[in-house]
Amino acid sequence: MSLNLNNQSPQFYIDGILQSNIAILSRAITLVESTNTTHQQLAQQIIEGVISKSGHSFRLGITGVPGVGKSTFIESFGKTIIENNHKLAVLAIDPSSSKSKGSILGDKTRMEELSTMPNVFIRPSPSSGTLGGVAKATYETILLCEAAGFDFIIVETVGVGQSETMVSKLTDFFLLLMLAGAGDELQGIKRGIMEMADALIITKADGTNIEKSKLAKAEYAHAMHLFPPTESNWIPKVLTCSSTENKGIKEVYALVNAYKNFTTINNYFTLKRKQQQFELVKELLHSKIINQFYNAHFIEEKLNAIKNLDIINPFAEVEKILN
Repeated sequence: MSLNLNNQSPQFYIDGILQSNIAILSRAITLVESTNTTHQQLAQQIIEGVISKSGHSFRLGITGVPGVGKSTFIESFGKTIIENNHKLAVLAIDPSSSKSKGSILGDKTRMEELSTMPNVFIRPSPSSGTLGGVAKATYETILLCEAAGFDFIIVETVGVGQSETMVSKLTDFFLLLMLAGAGDELQGIKRGIMEMADALIITKADGTNIEKSKLAKAEYAHAMHLFPPTESNWIPKVLTCSSTENKGIKEVYALVNAYKNFTTINNYFTLKRKQQQFELVKELLHSKIINQFYNAHFIEEKLNAIKNLDIINPFAEVEKILN
């Protein structure tokens, strides 16, 4: 069924979002995710109309390797968030095929209980090949959700070993989920991801896995103490949890709150938000410049001409183009 996205005025969407109308919010997010030029123009008008009502949430980024139990953790953790009188939006980024751009978008089925709870909005979105699994439109989606009254936003990344840097430019707190088996696992973790993490959670700490989880906690805690101090002066913590048995989840929630209080008192929370906005401006500017450059007709002609040459000096050809 067609959504008829173009048939409504920007004000229709703005009013609906500010009234917490989930159907209209969903349609607005579809506009944001669309590559259609008309949809994009309408989306920008909607964002302009609601942006003054955004920014009043806590943004939590969650990543981890496939199989670590991200969706199970989010379902259990999300219930704790709701119990503490928050409105929760979960933006679950699904892997997209590099060929078809298709995506499974199955997170709602993996969070069956959470998705049916009041004050919860779960939006699976395709990563569309974006580095780190964070969709290009995720930031705008966060703004729309905040304007709709959601005061706790979770962004779940694909976690397939790509750079997760982008998530740190969108969220306030970066949570890295890991499995037990520290001796082997430490070798496979990218140091950069661990350095970005504000906390590391060992999942599936239940049954016969409890002792391994305790060992992993000690190993990871030692490894993280070797990293240089964080810009916020927060000391990253390592905890264990069992999402299926709901053990350790409240401790994770308390840890996130402790971070928020700590960074609010030392003003890092506000500073980081400002830095994120500035970095995003540079990212978008870089993207726009690159697109305009390659879309220029004469650049396309130059590149096609170079493609047909037998022997070239790449450096010299680049200088010719730029000159």
